[in-house]
Amino acid sequence: MEHILLLHGAIGAGVQLNDLAKGLNDKYHVSVIDFIGHGSKKMNSKPYSIPLFASDVLTFMQERKLEKISIFGYSMGGYVAAYFASRYPEKVNNIITLAAKFHWDEQVAAKEIQMLNADKITEKLPAFAKVLQDRHTANDWKEVLKKTVDMLLELGKDNTLKDTDYAGIAARALLLLGDKDKMVSIDETLSVYKALPNAQMCMLPAAPHPIEQVDVQMLSYVIDRFMTNTNQPAI
Repeated sequence: MEHILLLHGAIGAGVQLNDLAKGLNDKYHVSVIDFIGHGSKKMNSKPYSIPLFASDVLTFMQERKLEKISIFGYSMGGYVAAYFASRYPEKVNNIITLAAKFHWDEQVAAKEIQMLNADKITEKLPAFAKVLQDRHTANDWKEVLKKTVDMLLELGKDNTLKDTDYAGIAARALLLLGDKDKMVSIDETLSVYKALPNAQMCMLPAAPHPIEQVDVQMLSYVIDRFMTNTNQPAI
């Protein structure tokens, strides 16, 4: 049975992908992890970074003696999946990304971190602050936001994934984007799609950026069709 690992997004946790895991469990061996410093996994002294989170994937595989897996990544998790596949092409069968933001510069980073102000969230969005507190059981959610801001600023200065890296991704790839996503552009997704050696791209109808607002049944179907029909488009 194919092993597929699900990766969450920035300031997220694996629990957000549990419904998707249930939708895939009948046909795949599905695993969900928390990146270090997220959810139930305590942070250490290292700054957040894409290579750090990719090391979580590598550790997961090594602990379970897995030689090769497929990876689904939502948002930042999709970026991590692509980075991991570029560094360890021999370890990845397929990557599926949803709402992954691949283009980063200082202007983009400055815009994104405006939504990660803990004081403003506490004052204006107390319900969301409670969600973050409940989500990050092993850490102070405000520190999670702070370290995420630092990581995004670094990405803005020096995008971890270079344009030339995509050519080295041997895995089959499916790039998914919701047609209502206001955070990730069609252009940046299309650019990466064209740079990948073996890729498909699919727009999900009526799907905004938050994973909680994506039709999980539809998402599970598209992933399964891509995984099982190697010579056919995902949808």
